[in-house]
Formats: sequence, structure tokens, C-alpha cells
Amino acid sequence: MAEELCSFNILLTTGLGKEEIAASFVEEERNVESVMPRPLGFKGLVLVRCSEPENCLASLLKGNVFIEKGFVVKACVEAEIDKITKASLDIARKVIGKHNSFAVRTVRRGSHDFSSIDVNVNVGREVQLATGARVDLENPDYTILINILGPVAFISLVENMPTRPKRWKEKTPFYKFFNRVIVVQEPYLSHDLEACFKMGERVGRALQTYEVGDYYIALTKPVDSRQLGEYMRGVTEGIESRYSIQLKSYSRKPVKTKVRVYELHLLIRSFRDNPIIIFEPEGEYVAKVSDKLARIIQRGKRPVLVFGAREGVPTGLFRFAELVVDIAPGMTLSTEQALTAAFGVLTVILGGEQA
Repeated sequence: MAEELCSFNILLTTGLGKEEIAASFVEEERNVESVMPRPLGFKGLVLVRCSEPENCLASLLKGNVFIEKGFVVKACVEAEIDKITKASLDIARKVIGKHNSFAVRTVRRGSHDFSSIDVNVNVGREVQLATGARVDLENPDYTILINILGPVAFISLVENMPTRPKRWKEKTPFYKFFNRVIVVQEPYLSHDLEACFKMGERVGRALQTYEVGDYYIALTKPVDSRQLGEYMRGVTEGIESRYSIQLKSYSRKPVKTKVRVYELHLLIRSFRDNPIIIFEPEGEYVAKVSDKLARIIQRGKRPVLVFGAREGVPTGLFRFAELVVDIAPGMTLSTEQALTAAFGVLTVILGGEQA
């Protein structure tokens, strides 16, 4: 099997489940001798053997919308660190000089007694010693790309391939802003207890998606304990389900939304030193006050965002707000949609301020 895999000289990546479709188009290309979708069962990959790999790859990338990336294989060796390092060094010496920069990137599929980082470190050290080139992990002149598939390693050399997209530097990590935000909202209550739970669950997921620091369930009158209990249970479960996913997928530890219950009027009074923004249809259209809204929420104090539910925020509280905002004139947003719509507007406004 290793010998067969090493007979291919182009490695393509596709969306998961699109391997067969991509392969069928590849087979129609001139000079293509053989195609292997999902080699060794690894999804999102297609191997190609072509008589003119450079020209063939350029043609494939131009005409096949199912291909995401493609690389010409410069060497194929057994998946052992020493052999990978030697082959990578042989390739690098022919192209990379002391005035160049480089990076090593390894994608490992299958079970091995070494990690991708082990490969990067070993190859990077030897290439640097042999060529005198400097390591640049963000925008290298050359990237030594190593794709390990079970028993074999495909080695490619790619020119001007940033290992980390430049646009990341320009993006603001908005979770840091939402960590500071305090959201105050009336609960969604109904005789349909399941509806209370479901709405609470959606709200909880929305809050945790943005990693809102604090969420206050605010009451304006006595309410049915069962309805409130189901809503609170839904909020908690929504937060927990989203938080568990974030723990697995984020490289940092996410902030978990804290949930509290309080009376709305007293809560607004307790936050009188914080900038308070109420989201209600009676307010000004957000596009007209975006500059003012940005200045308010960027001040030192934590911003307090106030939302209604089935009943709107009491108008008597409007005079305590620095701004009353309408984010969708002529439309009635559901309880959880009001949150996500407002959060989306805030990210756009803040992004525009920092652009």
C-alpha cells in the first residue's frame, strides 16, 4: 500500500463528503493517469497521478470548484521522523537560501509515535542549520508542507504560503468586549412550559456564543414559579451545551456566562453609574446613532444592555438610559433573536470604529 500511495504526485483537499465528486472531475483532466479519493479512508483528500504535475495542478485548481487546495508532491517517504527530515532537507537545499525565510507545517492523519510538532521542530532545525534561512511562522517565503497519511508522508514545497492568514491581524477579538457586557432581560413566560424551556435554551446558547459576562433575568411583577423555573433551566442548559463545545474547540479558555435573577427597576437603579442601553422599537434607528452608540459602549464602565421579552421594557425606565435603540424598524423580533441581532449590530459598529 505504501508503494502505491507514493506513486501519486498531487495531493488535493476537498470538503468532507465531496471527495468522489472532485475525483470524477479530476479524471476528465488531460494527463491524469490515476485518481484515488479518500486514500486509506481519510476524508477530504484526493490523490492524483499526473504526467505533468505542475501544469496539471494549475488546471485542476482553475477548473474544479470542489477542490479547496492542491499541492505537488516533491517527495514521498515512510512516516518516520528521520526519513521525513532527510527528504525535506534534500528539497529545501535546492530552493531555500540564507536570504530566505521558511516555515514547516505538518498535518498528520493516522496513529504514530510522534506528533506534528515533533516533525516541525526536527525538520525546521535541520533546514535552518543547513541553509541559514530564518524561520518565519506568519509570512514565510517558502513553506515545507508535510502531509502524513498513515504509513507515508507526502512532502511539498510551497512558495509564499502564509501559515496564518494576514487578515487575522486585522480582526478584533470581540469576545473580550462581550465578556464585559451585562445583559438584562425579562424572561419569556408562557402556560406552555416546554416553550419556556426551549426559549430559555436558545437564549442561553446565544449568550454563551458571544461569551456575555453576566445575564440578569429581570422581573417586573410576580410570576408563576413553574414558568420561570423552566425558563431558567433552559437558559442554564443552553449555556452549558455551548460552553462544552467551546471548551473542546477553542485554544483558549472561554468565559462562561453567569446568570442571576433580580427585580428590573431595582437593577436599573443599581447600575445607574454604568452606561445603559435599552433595545426597544420606541428608540432611534441604530444606523442613525451608531457613532453615539460606539462611544457609549467603549467607555470604561461595563455597558448594560436591556431587552424585553413578550412584554417590552417599561417606558418609565427609558429616562435612565443613555440611549434607546431600535435595531429592526417595523419588525418584531423574538426573544432570542433580539439578543443575537443586537450583538451582531454591535460587532459591526465596533469593527467600523477600529478599522
